[in-house]
Amino acid sequence: MDLGTLRINQLTSDGFAWYREYLTVLDAYDLDGYVALLSPDVSVQFNNDEPMVGQDVARAGLGQFWGSVTGMGYSLVHEPLNIYGNDRHFVLEALNHYDGKDGTRVTVRATAWTDRDDDGMVTSVRLYQDLSPLYARSSS
Repeated sequence: MDLGTLRINQLTSDGFAWYREYLTVLDAYDLDGYVALLSPDVSVQFNNDEPMVGQDVARAGLGQFWGSVTGMGYSLVHEPLNIYGNDRHFVLEALNHYDGKDGTRVTVRATAWTDRDDDGMVTSVRLYQDLSPLYARSSS
């Protein structure tokens, strides 16, 4: 294994600023704003589900998912723990806080692997989180 090519925490200040804005769009459930960050042939995958390929498919899938979460009365706040990578390829480790209108908070650990192209558009997102505590809380 050649560890000479391993890069850790190489985000520039511009790259980090972009990622913070990216998270702000996600936390706002701003579907139009989020899709505007995606390349036309983007691939978005949740856990072991099949990837959603293309902006239109990603918009429909994310809209359905976000609608289910907001329909349960939850908003989202990302609490970044670590970001590794560079301005084009990075992984976020975060606590995702789902805050209910009734004051409840459900927190899940998540990782999101994100890739961008030369133009800064998101080409791939792979998100891993276990939302069973959120759904369990909402069904009780």
